Amino acid sequence: MTVFWLGGTHQGLRDLAAESLEHLTKVEIEKLDYHHYLPLFFDGLCEMTFPYEFFARQGIHDMLEHGGNKILPVIPQLIIPIKNALNLRNRQVICVTLKVLQHLIVSAEMVGEALVPYYRQILPILNIFKNMNVNSGDGIDYSQQKRENIGDLIQETLEAFERYGGEDAFINIKYMVPTYESCLLN
Repeated sequence: MTVFWLGGTHQGLRDLAAESLEHLTKVEIEKLDYHHYLPLFFDGLCEMTFPYEFFARQGIHDMLEHGGNKILPVIPQLIIPIKNALNLRNRQVICVTLKVLQHLIVSAEMVGEALVPYYRQILPILNIFKNMNVNSGDGIDYSQQKRENIGDLIQETLEAFERYGGEDAFINIKYMVPTYESCLLN
């Protein structure tokens, strides 16, 4: 698998996207420096403007898909960008970040367990939005189809944290999100 990458030095995602297409080079994803580029793409989770938000999401998903054992050592560097994105409290950004967290958890062995010590930084915002479901009455809620219902995405993410987080995951989730009920103990 290869990814098209803009050459040169990069200060951030906007600089990356703004580079001239003349410098477009072909690089194998597996050869990228995950300690540099994965946090850079995670910083882009805060972006809401096209094409920057697209570059961030696509870069994250491509790197998580092909990263394997390169992902686990980078986890500590991803926490601040994740926290920053969630702290924006923007519905679109939160939904994208939750989907990315779900992908991150299953991207490599031990990633779920490696995230447990960081629950205190990630989960407070999820606790605030946990019960924010769309009440459409008798109408049809299309956000469920598109996976854009924040309450449902938070529940899915918390369940993924519990499933892949090891034996300490539930107690740590419950501490930060007191209304959470275990998906494994029931």
